[in-house]
Amino acid sequence: MNPFEMVVMIVAIVTIGRVVSNRYGGGISRRDAKRAALAQMLQPRQPDAVSAEEADRMKNEIRRLSDRLVVLERIATDPAKRLSDEIESLKRD
Repeated sequence: MNPFEMVVMIVAIVTIGRVVSNRYGGGISRRDAKRAALAQMLQPRQPDAVSAEEADRMKNEIRRLSDRLVVLERIATDPAKRLSDEIESLKRD
């Protein structure tokens, strides 16, 4: 068998294999797989369901952090004398 005949036979076998695979459901084609992946990426994401208990826990955590932020803002914006007085009062407690 010469090289030309071998190449023709390989091309024919691959072509027949692809036709049979596509016709009889041997899997989805690469193009269909790309379309499915693109469609999934373009779908809007649904927010994860959060339980009421988890929501309450997060609200309490946010409230606690907000309170701490208020204290830090007060410390950062107060004059030095008031800051030192507050530190001293905390040391005594």
